[in-house]
Amino acid sequence: MTVAELPIGRRVAQWRIRRRMTQQMLADRLGKSKSWVDKVERGVRALDRFSVIQDLAGVLRVDPAVLLGREAAPRTPATRVDGVEAVRVALARYDFPAGGPCPGSAFPLVELRRRVGHAWLTYQHAQYPQLLRLLPELLDAARRAHRQQPVGGAEPLVQVYRVTSAVLVKLGAGESAWLAADRAVAVAAGDPLLTAVAALPLGPALRVLGRHRSAVTAMVTAARAAPSGALSVQGTLLVQAALAAAGCRDPGGVRVLLDRAGEIAQRVGEGNDEEWTSFGSIVVGLARVAAAVDLGDAGEAVTRHEEAVGLRCWRGLPAECRAAHLIEAARAYLLVGDVTTAGRALVDADRIAPAEVRSRPFGRSVVGEVVRGGPATGAFAHLATTLGVA
Repeated sequence: MTVAELPIGRRVAQWRIRRRMTQQMLADRLGKSKSWVDKVERGVRALDRFSVIQDLAGVLRVDPAVLLGREAAPRTPATRVDGVEAVRVALARYDFPAGGPCPGSAFPLVELRRRVGHAWLTYQHAQYPQLLRLLPELLDAARRAHRQQPVGGAEPLVQVYRVTSAVLVKLGAGESAWLAADRAVAVAAGDPLLTAVAALPLGPALRVLGRHRSAVTAMVTAARAAPSGALSVQGTLLVQAALAAAGCRDPGGVRVLLDRAGEIAQRVGEGNDEEWTSFGSIVVGLARVAAAVDLGDAGEAVTRHEEAVGLRCWRGLPAECRAAHLIEAARAYLLVGDVTTAGRALVDADRIAPAEVRSRPFGRSVVGEVVRGGPATGAFAHLATTLGVA
């Protein structure tokens, strides 16, 4: 049976579960009884008034047509970020030199590492269109350097694949992000530290593809194999494993993994950007917010978010990290029914790093959810209108 063929009550139940609501939560927001919701979902009570369907759709943040089993007009226009296809082409390129020197000229390793560092800073400032323009040439140069100097060129090539995977995850290009992450692991083979570093983008790439269980396994395995001194890398791998565990609806696993990451963070301290991870206690705290949202624990997510942004080290995080977290915070506020504060969180995210909201499909979809949650006003209304969502 297709989704369109399901009884309307079943569709209501599916969207309620997707929005992490209990029957009581849905009933409270509608001003109905839990028994009423239960009867609707079981098909005992008919939904024969469009006004009631509109109310349900408003609380569930979907188009009424979706509940009626019809295709809804898209609320959030898809956007194309220039440069993604060029990066895909560069990633898919294979060079098979027939002997002799490799074609093209590689940058000296010192210059290559400088350019890699610039690419990471561009990513941390959420300048995604600019980064996309840099990556095709940087990928080619790093691969040439690795062919000409296999030992010295491995580390910068791994970092180029990492940052490539990271930005492709942001822009929803999951398969290409996974390819870049897989290439990084292949290049790093035989070097324990570099292998652990190369594993870092695997978690996000697998998660964006919906392969949460595989992500948990990969991240935990990499964390166990990482050298004991690579604390920030170990901690980041455990954070990624915990976020994947949340996608598996495993609250126990999330708790154990984040507690372990938290213990490592206490040893690392704040302000450490080893291997471009920004790892520290506040990053573990932000991961607790994102995991709580995915697990439907909205109250915990909101509480932990408000604690985190009150810390002095919050402003020391990269713009990309802060803006991405504020989008998660908007989701948390939506879950508790606070549409106004959700909108403010998105406005703040847009002020810190506009590309997080405007270029990321995920950011734009959350803007759309807030619009559907209630009338857009003030600065949020301006943002939604600018994005063509209002």
